[in-house]
Amino acid sequence: MQVKEIMTRGLETIDSMASLQEAAQKMRSLEIGALPVSEGDELVGMITDRDITIRATSEGKNPSSTSVNEVMTPEVQYCFENDDLSEAARIMEEHMIRRLLVLNSEGEPVGIMSLADLCVKSHDEHLSYEVFEQVSEPACPHR
Repeated sequence: MQVKEIMTRGLETIDSMASLQEAAQKMRSLEIGALPVSEGDELVGMITDRDITIRATSEGKNPSSTSVNEVMTPEVQYCFENDDLSEAARIMEEHMIRRLLVLNSEGEPVGIMSLADLCVKSHDEHLSYEVFEQVSEPACPHR
């Protein structure tokens, strides 16, 4: 099975200079938990609802004056829509991420594959369980 068969199409982005408040409002209106971050036509990072909570709210940053680029994850992990699910799963496991940007053969972003997409749509219970287990592994297992 290929990534394009289970990914979520219709990519929304947010500008790196947008405020965290704008990012949170966009996530709420779209009912999503992550947005790729852009500067012009270039993708420069990813911001998640968890980034906003852990990297901003917990430090008392003002959501209306703090920009997305101050708390985003600057690396963008991706796969291609024609990749086999096992390749996308490998990337998710290796980087312990729940969402993976999907590019077409020209390198243009066309969607996101989430852990939920993999678990619900893939029909490969073993692969889904393996990725879910790896990605859900706590950073500090002795809490």
